[in-house]
Parts: sequence; C-alpha cells; structure tokens
Amino acid sequence: MKPLEIWGGIECTLNRVGDDYFNQCEKSGHNKRISDLKLFADLGIKKLRYPCLWELVAPRSLDQCQWSELDIKLNELKRLNLPFIAGFLHHGSGPEYTSLIDPDFAVKFSTYARQFIQRYPWVNDFTPINEINTTARFSSLYGHWYPHLKSDLYYLKSVINQCQATVLAMREIRRVNPSARLIQTDDLGQCQSTDVLIYQRDFENERRWLAFDLLCGKVTKEHSLYAYLIRNGITDVELSWFQDNHCPPDVIGINHYHLSNRFLDHRLELYPESLHGGNGKHQYADVGAVDSGEAKIISPEDIILESWERYHIPLSITECHTRGPREAQMRWLNEVWISTQKLRTHGIHIEAVTAWSLLGTYDWHNLCTTSENFYEPGVFDLRNPEKLPKPTALSRMIKELATNGTFNSPLLLSEGTWKTPRRILWAAKHHEFTRLYHHSEARPILITGATGTLGQALARVCGARNINYRLLSRRELDITDTDSIEHAMDLHKPWAVINAAGYVRVDEAENDQINCFKSNVIGAVNLARACKDYKIPLVNFSSDLVFDGTSESPYLESHKVSPMNVYGQSKAQCEEKVLLIHPNSLIIRTSAFFSPWDEFNFITTTLKSLIRNDEVYAPNDMFVSPTYLPDLANECLNLLIDGEKGIIHLTNVGEVSWENFAQMALDSGRERLNIRSDLLRGISSHLMKQQARRPRKSALSSEKYSRLPPLQDALNRYFKELQIPIEAPKELRQ
Repeated sequence: MKPLEIWGGIECTLNRVGDDYFNQCEKSGHNKRISDLKLFADLGIKKLRYPCLWELVAPRSLDQCQWSELDIKLNELKRLNLPFIAGFLHHGSGPEYTSLIDPDFAVKFSTYARQFIQRYPWVNDFTPINEINTTARFSSLYGHWYPHLKSDLYYLKSVINQCQATVLAMREIRRVNPSARLIQTDDLGQCQSTDVLIYQRDFENERRWLAFDLLCGKVTKEHSLYAYLIRNGITDVELSWFQDNHCPPDVIGINHYHLSNRFLDHRLELYPESLHGGNGKHQYADVGAVDSGEAKIISPEDIILESWERYHIPLSITECHTRGPREAQMRWLNEVWISTQKLRTHGIHIEAVTAWSLLGTYDWHNLCTTSENFYEPGVFDLRNPEKLPKPTALSRMIKELATNGTFNSPLLLSEGTWKTPRRILWAAKHHEFTRLYHHSEARPILITGATGTLGQALARVCGARNINYRLLSRRELDITDTDSIEHAMDLHKPWAVINAAGYVRVDEAENDQINCFKSNVIGAVNLARACKDYKIPLVNFSSDLVFDGTSESPYLESHKVSPMNVYGQSKAQCEEKVLLIHPNSLIIRTSAFFSPWDEFNFITTTLKSLIRNDEVYAPNDMFVSPTYLPDLANECLNLLIDGEKGIIHLTNVGEVSWENFAQMALDSGRERLNIRSDLLRGISSHLMKQQARRPRKSALSSEKYSRLPPLQDALNRYFKELQIPIEAPKELRQ
C-alpha cells in the first residue's frame, strides 16, 4: 500500500438562496488569483479538489459554455504537475435553467460532463456532485437552499436526481477516459439522541448512506429504507434503474467535521428556538454532539471503520476541517491523520486525508444562507488589506505531513476542546482559569504579568482553548532580573513567551521615568535575550502612544514613531531594542482596552459611574481605535502560533473619540442597562488635567492584517459576555 497522502481542497460552495448565488471562490478572491495554485502546489499535497463548476461555465445555456477562465486554471495545474479532482456541483442546484428536482436535471448535468471531458480528456479524478445526501437535505428537506423545499418526497427526488446525474456523468466521462475514477463524497457523521428519540436516531443513521447505497445498486426491497422510499412517492422503476445502472465509487470520500456527529434532544427548553425542529411525531433540537454536553465522543476511526465495513471500497478523508482557532484546526487534522494511519495498519484501504479549506470559509456559521462576510481562516489566511493568502501554522503542518508523514508541535499534545467536558469549558468561562490545564504534558506558553488585565485575559483564553500555559507573577518571574528569567525558563521550559508585564501608568511615568524604563525597556530586552538564547518566540505589547497624533489618517506599522510622553518613549525603545536583539519577536501595538472580565477599563467604569447617577467626562477631541481584549488575546495567540514576527497593529476596526466610544457603549447596552445618557459629557482634552501629553489622534490601522472585527460588533459581544455586575439598582433606574 502506498504511503498515506495529504490532499488539499478549497471551499468552493456555489449554492443558491432565492435568486442569489453564493460563491465562495468569489468571496475569497480565488477566481481572480491564478497565483494561488502555485501556493497550493508548494505545500506538497498530492492532489487538489478543484471546482470546475457547471454554474460558472454554462450559467445561461449548455450551448454557450464559457471555458476561458477554467482553461487558464486547469492548464496551470497541469504545468505545476498537481493532479486534481474535478468537481461540477458543490452544494449547488445547478444554473438557473434547472434545479435538483428538475426531471431533466441528470441529462443536463451529464451533457456538461461530456463537454468537460471532451475539452479536458487528461483529467482522471472526479467528484461530479459533492455531498449528494447533504445537499438534498439542506435544499429540499430543510429548505435552507434553492429550491427551498421541505418534504421527504422532494428530498428523495433530489437524492435520486443527483445520483442519476452522477451515473450518467461518469458514463460520459469514461467514454473518453475509461480509467477515470469516481471519488464520491458525503458527510457520514453519526447521530445520537435521548432515549425518547432512539427511533429517529436509527433512521438518521441509516439515511446518511442513501446516496452511496443507490450508486452501489444496494437499494432493493430488502433495504431498510425501502418502505420509507415507497411511502414517500419513489417508484420501484426509479429504484431498479440503479440496480441496472449501478456506478459504485472508486473511492468513498468522507467529509468529516467534529460537528458532523449530531445529537437529537427532545428537551427543547435546553436550546434556543432556532435549533428546534421535529418529525411530526416529536419536536426536538438537532445540535452538534460536541455542543450537547451529553453525547459520547465518536472518533473519526468509528466513521471510517463503519464506511469500510459497509462497502469495502477504498476510502479517503476528502474534507478535514473544524471551526475554531488555529490550534483547534491543527489538532483536528492531526487526530484524523493519526486515526487513518492506525486503521491502515489493520488493512483498511485509505488513500489520503484532505486539508480543507486551503483558503478558509465564508459564512458557514449560517450555512451560507445570508451574506455576512464571516470569515474563518484555513491553511491560508486572507485577512489582510490586499486579501492575499498568507500561510498559517497549518501550512507548515501540511508540508511536514506531505514530506515526512508526521508533524510535531507542543499544541498537539493537548486535546481538542471537542473532547473537553462542557463543565470544564464552563469553568474556563467563569474565572476559574488560572490552573485549568496546568497538568498537561505539553510544553507551556509562559505568560508574564499575572496581576495585570492583559496577562489574566491571555491566561483565560489559553484555558478556553486548552493551550497549556504558565501565568507568572513578578515574584515567580521578575523580568528585570536575568537570574529570575533563567530560573523560570529552566523550570517551565516554555515553547514561547508572551510578555504581558510592564509599567502601564501613563501619567505617573512622567515623574517615574526610571521604573517605567526599567520595566518596559530593560525587562523586555532581558526577555528578548533569553528567548533568543533558548531559540523560542517572544511576544511583546506596544502602544498607540508611540505616535504624536499629527497624522490625519490612522497610523500604520510603517509610520515613523514620535512619542509625546515618557510612557510612549519607553514603548518605542522597547520595540527598537527587542527587534534588534531577537528579530523573530512579535510586537503587537494596540490601544484602549475594554473587556467583559475586569472592572477598571474605560467602558466598564463609565457605565458604573452612570449607574450611580454620576456625571462622566470624556474627551471629544482625542481619537483612538479601541480594542476588545478577548479579540486581542485570541488573535495574539493565532499570530504566535503562525510564527508571525515584526510589528503588527491589532485593534478593532473603528476610529472614535472617547466621548463617542462611551456613547456607542450606551447605545449598545441601552436595553439591558436602562441608565441615563444625559450624564455623559464631552469635553476638551485640555480640561482633563492629565500630566502626560497625549496625541490628538492615535487611531491604528494595519497594512499587514485586517484581523479584528468592527468596534460595534465587539461592543455587542461585550454586553453578551459581560461578567462584572453592572446593572443599576432599581431605585436608580429611570
């Protein structure tokens, strides 16, 4: 058996909602970037799942195919010697002149397949229609996608039409290329349930195989779903057609996510109404098993083994992806890779694991039903002003798997959060975060500044993401003392250091320069030297106060620093000296923290003052770009894991005065707080009597990344995630 291969794929869904087509490759910009293909080839993947979509080539008529763009892309793949699996329909319903329930759908589809193979006779691997059963459910049973139907009959018609289309398409393809392979994909996750819904669970677990069973000619009168099919209007003639024209896949492709496994729960009160559904007999919630807090863990091995025992057809994992931060994606890929390697030693024929999605995904949080531009990175990250793919840690991982078959990282020694009991995740959300994962075998991230807001936020986020860390106080690690640093390094053996310690009192620094520079410069330099010696990355934090405020536009990373006060001078020197000593360090410039976890940030203190009916004065002539601390902490970890270095600006998108910032918070929390806004006073910064001079405009933007969400989005989440008691007493409410 050949070594296990690593394949790649780009999320290329082109589904239809109403009359609008939702095109992932358009959103990602891949349609206009042939240079992406070289990036994919350089990963070392052995095969690429690639869209050759019917809706794009023949949007108006099969007599008017537009091949030019596809010619360029496919010929480039040929030049790069990167084999690909051609896909004609990816969660789509076809061009506007057909649909999944069109009686002529299969004939039209096979006509496109014939035209494709006549033009590209050298293509060997095909997934004509991705996830036949899943597409039918979402389009014709649940009504999410076109043709927006909700009945068992239309669902079954959609499955049969797509299966017939696949059989006829492969017939046309093999007339030109007899060795062409059918690599048929679907999501085959298991379903679990409460006892009340065992009958529905068993039905769902059988129905997931329907498309494969039809293609293999297995749906006879003895089939467990035969009565269901006949009862809902499918005829014996339609079913016998597949027995006479069976077209078993050459490879069964398992598209597997940790949300593939579902849990049906009749206790509706435990779940939001948006998750409620039913079958006419019982109402129930259909949720991801990992989100239920009750379902047993079903490993990828279980799904692979089930598929092999049912069909004994070669397998591949044709989509391997999970939601969540970088290390979650790495852990999921690693778990699936190890599972397949293990099963191969037992004689199960598994060809490959496919990293999905190379360019990330858009709006899958709402099943691509509305365009919110909600982006989740993948092997590459598109969150930069030019929207060009930047490699993430997954890129390194895939290259290592392609070359050596293994990949080592401390992050992989901790389990994915999908294996973490809900009660531990709950604890991580409610302050009990400092030592949650202290006993992990993995080398930790060492975080300085245990008593500070930033250090505690980083520890909290590490805990929620199951990243092993040590949060150290000054007593445990004094960054101004080289012996203390060396002791901490030898004791904890970190794989990275995040320096969240330092002098933060901007006004007091004017008369306390020695201590300010000692902490912010000497301490940071000491850490930089130690991290260089230990050959590990370092993250330091800097400030918008390194600028003088004379720029009318937000400051970029390349702008020249010109601090106005002692604190800003200390941060500017820190940046220069740290990068000189340890060029692989990462410096994150940020500003104006606000957080749902501490009592002392500007927004929380403002709201508390207004609750007490105190007047609040906020400058109306000083402009900043506030930063939501949970966003900052999460993205800091992602950048560290990706191996970023140099100076990067991280703030939420939005430039506001302090007065406007406070007013935005009041507007966002008005329903919850019901407090007076007339007590908020905008004043000139000259009347604030601050000892340290501050720039008039210090808003930050980035020429490298567009990482954090808009400020309004962050404020909305602040109120949802708020954990500091802030409601006004009844006697003070208006």
